Amino acid sequence: MAINRRTLTSALGAASLIGMLPVAALAQKKLVLGFAQVGAESEWRTANTESIKSAAKEAGIELKFSDAQQKQENQIKAIRSYIAQKVDVIAFSPVVETGWDTVLLEAKAAKIPVVLTDRSVNSKDNSLYVTFMGSDFVEEGRKAGRWLTEKMKDQKGDVNIVELQGTVGSAPAIDRKKGFEEIIKADPKFKIIRSQTGDFTRAKGKEVMEAFLKADGKKINVLYAHNDDMAIGAIQAIEEAGMKPATDITIISIDGVKGAFEAMIAGKLNVSVECSPLLGPQLMSAVKDIKAGKTLPKRIVTVESIFPMEVAAKEFPSRKY
Repeated sequence: MAINRRTLTSALGAASLIGMLPVAALAQKKLVLGFAQVGAESEWRTANTESIKSAAKEAGIELKFSDAQQKQENQIKAIRSYIAQKVDVIAFSPVVETGWDTVLLEAKAAKIPVVLTDRSVNSKDNSLYVTFMGSDFVEEGRKAGRWLTEKMKDQKGDVNIVELQGTVGSAPAIDRKKGFEEIIKADPKFKIIRSQTGDFTRAKGKEVMEAFLKADGKKINVLYAHNDDMAIGAIQAIEEAGMKPATDITIISIDGVKGAFEAMIAGKLNVSVECSPLLGPQLMSAVKDIKAGKTLPKRIVTVESIFPMEVAAKEFPSRKY
């Protein structure tokens, strides 16, 4: 059967149009993730933000990002904005554990799934979020405690510890304290003589350590800091007081950022327990799985290590944050 030129041209045009349709459909279906970040309070948080932004770009996910400047009301406002914009998934790292049920119920009513990253929430209704991915903060505290009790197992007399806590009410501050105390309570010589928040910042860590030193000075044997930035601030305070960090006062911190490795290499920090901020690829994978209808585990734990100063120089070149 003969086909005239007009019929052939028309058929080819239709085929071209059909071929183009999936591309247009795909463009319209680009996943949108709304992410409400805690802030930029530490070296760790900066690395966490960079990981999320770069992973979203690589995964082809449109990212709507907000910085809460460590204020819960700012995060709630951002989440409500994402609900209004009808994003596909909402993810956030909660400033504190409590006070989220109302806004999470709003997200649930709008049928927008929520992922918790790095920090969890304290809610009786765990249907308000799909999964929580991040570190086991209690175990990080235990690792710090085990390292200390092993290092000082033969020491006679009391071991006086001062503690720089993270942001009051935040999951890492609560859990890192809990895990550490769980281990040291087995031996009564380990005593926490002062404990105060340094709000996870270097400046506040220095300020609070200065107060500890004025009050107790040479009585202090150990500093346990809930993150590296506070420990680095405290190191400055110790040096300004004419003492040797990591020698006169044993210093334990958590995160494992490059600044901590530099302090360990310089002989000023004894050990850092790792808490990886590189959650971006894991989060983007979860976002895609959720939209594909896959079931995720309620808890996704990050695998991490502990780094004493003796291995810092060897490990430093391979650190990504």
